[in-house]
Amino acid sequence: MNDTPGWASPGSAPSDGQEPGKSGPDRPADRPGSEQPADRPGQPQGHGSKWSKEQPPPAQWSAPTGAPAPGQAPPPPPPGPGWGNRPPAAGGYGGHGSWGGGWGGPPPAAKPGVIPLRPLGVGEILDGAVSTMRAYWRTVLGIALTVAVLTEVVVVLLQGFFLNDTFDTINDPNVTFDELMRAMGDTMISYGVLSLISLIGTVIATALLTTVTSRAVLGRPVTTGEAWRDARPQVGKLFGLIFLLLLIAFGIVAVGVLPGILVTVAGGGGAGAALTVLGGLGAVVVSLWLMIRFSLASPALMLEKQGIVKSMSRSVKLVRGSWWRVFGIQLLAMVIASIVASIIAIPFAFLADAFSGDSVSGLLDGTGGSLSWTFLIISGIGSVIGSMITFPISAGVTVLLYIDQRIRREALDLELARAAGVQGYGTDTPGS
Repeated sequence: MNDTPGWASPGSAPSDGQEPGKSGPDRPADRPGSEQPADRPGQPQGHGSKWSKEQPPPAQWSAPTGAPAPGQAPPPPPPGPGWGNRPPAAGGYGGHGSWGGGWGGPPPAAKPGVIPLRPLGVGEILDGAVSTMRAYWRTVLGIALTVAVLTEVVVVLLQGFFLNDTFDTINDPNVTFDELMRAMGDTMISYGVLSLISLIGTVIATALLTTVTSRAVLGRPVTTGEAWRDARPQVGKLFGLIFLLLLIAFGIVAVGVLPGILVTVAGGGGAGAALTVLGGLGAVVVSLWLMIRFSLASPALMLEKQGIVKSMSRSVKLVRGSWWRVFGIQLLAMVIASIVASIIAIPFAFLADAFSGDSVSGLLDGTGGSLSWTFLIISGIGSVIGSMITFPISAGVTVLLYIDQRIRREALDLELARAAGVQGYGTDTPGS
C-alpha cells in the first residue's frame, strides 16, 4: 500500500533512532511551536535551507505516526479489505481464515451430526430426518422393521379370524336386524383394537427412534440395545401421555356434538342435525388446535425425562407463537409419509388381489368382502415395508422440530455443541 501523509500501516511507525531517508513516510522537519534550525544534528550541511520559508501555520501539521497531539482526533484507519481485527470465534462463527479477504458474512454453523446447530428451515428438518435414517440405517430400520412386523402380525391375525366373519354376516342378504347390528358392533370393536395395536407400535417406535435421532444430532452412534435402555424408563409415561391426549380429543368432540344429539332426540329434527354438524366441526377445530400445542410433548417427555403433565406444559411453551409453523411442518411430514406408504402399499394390494382373487373388488361392490389369507399376508408385507420407512420420518421430524424450537427459544445449540465436543463454540457469548 502506498504511504501517504497522515496514513500509515498499523505497526509501521519508525523505531527510535531510525534515520531519515530510510523506509517510512517523509515528514517535515518543523514541528508545531518549534523553530527550524539551519543545520540539524544528523543532517548534511545546508539541509535546512532547502525547505521553503512559506510553511503552514503552526498546529496544522501532525506526525503521520505516533500519538496524536492533545486535542486532536487520531487518524482514521486505512481503507480496504483485510484491515482491523477479526471478531473472535463465538457461537460457531469466526476463526482465523474463515472470512476470506473481506466481510462476506459468517461461515456455516457447526454441524457435528445430521443438522447444523442453528435455527432450522423446513427443508433442513426433513433432510435431517432422512439423513438420520441413512446414517444409522441398521439401527433405525432394525427398530422400525421389528415394530412394524410385530404390529402387522397381530393386525393380520385379527382381520383373518374376526373381521372376515363380520364381513360375511354384513353381506348376507338374509341377515336379521339384530344380527346386523351385532356384526357392525363387532366390526367397530375390531377396528378399535386394530387402531390401538397400531398406536402401541407407533408409540414404541417413536420412543426408540427419539433416542436415535437425539444421538444423531450429536453425531454419536447408538445401537438398538442402547436406545431401548435409554427409552425404557419413559415408555410407560409415553403410553399415558398418548392415552391422555386421545381422551382429551374424544372428550372435546363428544362435548361438541352432544347438544345437537340432545336436540335431535328431543324432536328437533333438522335443527338438531345442523347443530350436531356445527358442533362437530367446532370440536374438530378445537381438538386440532390443542393437539398441535401438545405435539412436542412426546420428545419433551423422552429427552427431558419429564412427567406427563410437565411434558405437556413444555410443549405448550415451545409451540406458543409458532403454532402455524409447527402445524405446517407436521402436516407436510404426514403428507410425505402417507404418499410414501401409499406408493409402497398400493402395488402390494394389487399383487395380493391378483394372487388371491377378487378380494378388493368384492369388498367394494358388496358381492364379497371375505379377505383370504393370501391377500392379508401379501398386503401386510407391503404395510410392513411402508411402516419401516414412514416410522423414522415421522418420529425424526417431531424430534428435530422440538430441537429447533428449543434452539430458537432457549439457545439449545450451545448445550448441543458442548455435548458434541465442538471446541470454542459459544465461549465468547455473554452468559454462556
